[in-house]
Amino acid sequence: MSQLSEENLRWQATAREVAEDVVRPLARQYDEAQEYPWEIKAAITDAGLLGVWIPEAYGGTGLHETNLRNVAVVVEQLSRACGGVGVLFAVNVLGSMPILVGGTEEQKQTYLPQIASGEKLISFCLSEKTAGSDAPALKTRAVANNSGWSIHGEKKWTTNGGAADLYTVFAVTNPEDNRSSRISAFIVEKGDEGFSIGKVEDKMGIRCTPVVETRFSGVQVDQSRLLGGETGRGFRHAMATLDFARPGVAAQGAGLAQGALEIANRYTSQRGQFGQTINQFQMVRAMLADMAMKTEASRQLVYAAAGAGDAGDLKGLNQLAAMAKCYASDAAMEVSTDAVQLFGGYGFMKDYPVEKYMRDAKITQI
Repeated sequence: MSQLSEENLRWQATAREVAEDVVRPLARQYDEAQEYPWEIKAAITDAGLLGVWIPEAYGGTGLHETNLRNVAVVVEQLSRACGGVGVLFAVNVLGSMPILVGGTEEQKQTYLPQIASGEKLISFCLSEKTAGSDAPALKTRAVANNSGWSIHGEKKWTTNGGAADLYTVFAVTNPEDNRSSRISAFIVEKGDEGFSIGKVEDKMGIRCTPVVETRFSGVQVDQSRLLGGETGRGFRHAMATLDFARPGVAAQGAGLAQGALEIANRYTSQRGQFGQTINQFQMVRAMLADMAMKTEASRQLVYAAAGAGDAGDLKGLNQLAAMAKCYASDAAMEVSTDAVQLFGGYGFMKDYPVEKYMRDAKITQI
């Protein structure tokens, strides 16, 4: 029995069409150029995909509060064609999720319709050079003043930075409080004075999606941009966001594995050696069978995690999302590496697309 609803299947088919007609033909071009693929973003927008996780009440097309299975099927299909485009889509989920889970009604009504329509892109600013997984160790500060808040600091690994118009930024507001309640979140806009883009990373994979340093030199925001309207809630917003976002990363892994498996199946059915195609060799068939098994297991675990989130089972989401992200990212790396091996020497050459799957897959594990 399928874990997907008619709504999920509809968006899956739409995403697959965009992936095959637009993403796949352009994937190599943007990987080599390491540029944001605005024409791909336009196709994703035109297909209505940027609203699938946002409820109808806020301008989206989602029928539930979170719509994580919609996210999973879209990310999976886009990643089948290009892992970077899967990230391009998923980071908008990540950036907007703090507003969905913790924003005031006014913040939701203001920002979510702009994201759902594709008018504005959003990014997520949590990690710093000295505080990645250790979120309570953040050093970026937000200081209250008569006009609202002044934000000072620098963030690392901001995906979609520069391309995005909006940024959910986590900063210390109550330094004397305990490690979790000292953090608050803010909504920063691209044109805010004092906001700038620092180093643009030169990446091994997902090269069409920028990853940058974001700098906050006295960025002034008023009280309306304090997420949720209260201080000390940022850590909870961040942790809830990461729970809801993990199925998207796992779906990226499942999509990359599926894409690598498909081109490996096609190549081994055409490549001849010793009077037969190499997919007739027992060792090759065993490798392909293992690759298919890991890919399907990843997919089902992703759907289970996303389903728990859509059902409001937050404990189940927390556990299943962590499992899905761990398993699917490992599977993506294993399947893509085996696909390169099956191509032999050709797998090491950029003439064939398989090496890109392996490069893109690595970030899912990290």
